[in-house]
Amino acid sequence: MRTIDLTLTPEQYSDPSLLNTIVAAKLNVPVDTIYHTEIIRRSLDSRRNICYHCAANVYLNDETYLAPDYHSPYRDCHSAPPIVIVGAGPAGLFAALRALELGLKPIIVERGLAVEERKKAISNMVRANKVNEVTNWCFGEGGAGTYSDGKLFTRSTKRGNVSDVLKKFVEHGADPKIMIDAHAHIGTDRLSPIIANIRRTIIGYGGEIHFGTKMSNLIVNDRKVGGIVCDDGYTVEGKAVLLATGHSARDIFYLFHQHGWLLEAKPFAIGVRVEHPQCLINEIQYHGKHFSPLLPPASYSLTTQVDGHGVFSFCMCPGGVIVPAATANGEQVVNGMSNASRSSAFANSGIAVSVSPLDVPQYTNFGALSLLHFQQDIERRVFAAAGGGLKAPGQKLTDFCEGRSTGRLNRSNYMGVYVHGELDDMLPSFVCKCLRQAFRDFDRKMKGFYTDQASLVAVESRTSSPVRIPRGLDGQHPQLKGLYPCGEGAGYAGGIVSSALDGISQIEHISSALALS
Repeated sequence: MRTIDLTLTPEQYSDPSLLNTIVAAKLNVPVDTIYHTEIIRRSLDSRRNICYHCAANVYLNDETYLAPDYHSPYRDCHSAPPIVIVGAGPAGLFAALRALELGLKPIIVERGLAVEERKKAISNMVRANKVNEVTNWCFGEGGAGTYSDGKLFTRSTKRGNVSDVLKKFVEHGADPKIMIDAHAHIGTDRLSPIIANIRRTIIGYGGEIHFGTKMSNLIVNDRKVGGIVCDDGYTVEGKAVLLATGHSARDIFYLFHQHGWLLEAKPFAIGVRVEHPQCLINEIQYHGKHFSPLLPPASYSLTTQVDGHGVFSFCMCPGGVIVPAATANGEQVVNGMSNASRSSAFANSGIAVSVSPLDVPQYTNFGALSLLHFQQDIERRVFAAAGGGLKAPGQKLTDFCEGRSTGRLNRSNYMGVYVHGELDDMLPSFVCKCLRQAFRDFDRKMKGFYTDQASLVAVESRTSSPVRIPRGLDGQHPQLKGLYPCGEGAGYAGGIVSSALDGISQIEHISSALALS
């Protein structure tokens, strides 16, 4: 086997015969001696001439190619020591899979419903124009990531091996191409059945999953956590509790605050969804050239600094839709998602401004919950400005930046009612100022980004948790032995892969602690 680097046009990459011809020339061997070419990494480069940069393993005719084996070494854990996992998002599910490998029995408690019922509940929610506070775009099996395109890119690799997470996705039904893409994604439509397959693995090897079950308290004896209490009084006991409730489970933060358990305010970001025609983003990113069907819908990643605030694109969804992502009635939140084909006529991305406690001194009296209260107040203000329900307010990008109040709106792919609203009346002045400058900065980096074809939809406020639940080097909360805060909700991750890695890391901490006890 030889490993080689290749630079290929989209046509060369998509045609196996052309690919083998180029590989043969690179190795200086006859084409018919090439038994198999396996692309192991690829990234699309559209900076000048559009091409794929690839790494490939090449097998010649006297070499044996073995297809990758994605099966994990799970153990029967029906009678193993139980670990309570609160939350069935990426952190909780991947912690459970790792628990099965380590010989621990995961018992998952999830406030929302399984993905099959969750899908129906979301459809009913849109028709009713009212938030389902039990199951929605954030709560339910798979967590918020299930309805955010299934992006599998992270820069957070210190907690573990990203390929281990990707392999488990492939094991449960994802396209093996996610193993090689620099910015892999699964797609919302394909992610749901994969999540269901993960559930079947967990249950099949002895784990448990309890849906529609909301944690209301911890069982604490002499500062040692031995389980949880649920809303109906039902208790679940275990050797440890892994808390993976997600960034929108505000009741958990209030529970900690009520008991005086240690919390910290954590900087987060707030802004809007910006929506462009996908054909315009293709034209910008592919230099005005005719869009080839061999190319994926174009994406972008943008960042700038304005008055000491970071302003950045977040959860960019090529060919996507904007969804209402509030978790409580009386609040308005938006997020983006797309299916595997990314076939929508629109591209959308969160554009968010960093916020720290210093930016909102009027909330100082709320202590560790200062930014949580700020976030909640903004969402309520936007809800009121839109007129209630799942309505989302917004403006043309150019109207907002130039201070015009035309009342005109572009067509939007928002999955609800999109109405005109003055963003200056809803968002803090420092956020609006940063957004205006950032949009002009982004146009210098992506000529054509600043256009009256672009729409702004409010409010993008769930970029990350505004609260951190602290933990020590052993993964445990400083005051509560046996409690392992985890994932986005605890403030230690930001996305599917980093959350999964954190879940895996925390269950390994639990396993080590049990081995020493």
